[in-house]
Amino acid sequence: MKKIEAIIRHYKLEEVKNGLNEIGIQGMTVTEVRGFGRQRGHKEVYRGAEYTVDFLPKVKLELVVSEDDAGKAIEKITEVARTGNIGDGKIFVTDLSEVIRIRTGETGGEAL
Repeated sequence: MKKIEAIIRHYKLEEVKNGLNEIGIQGMTVTEVRGFGRQRGHKEVYRGAEYTVDFLPKVKLELVVSEDDAGKAIEKITEVARTGNIGDGKIFVTDLSEVIRIRTGETGGEAL
């Protein structure tokens, strides 16, 4: 099993969710986050004073999928979330040793 964490632009969330549903991947956790990378934020002007906004709003998706579905999920997220500009985001993939469904006690792939 793989845990996929994707940090994407907030306005791409619905498109990514719909794209994942199309390929049969359901269930995800979404968190509103703020951060920066190479983008280094941007400058804004408020009442004539210029200031830098370092932490930009993003959305973090977390999903757990089988080994077989991981490649498809990563490919779909990359395809749909890409704009070609700096700040499109990142995808992190980690191995999971165990998953347990609290309600039933199911473990491993059955718990997905």
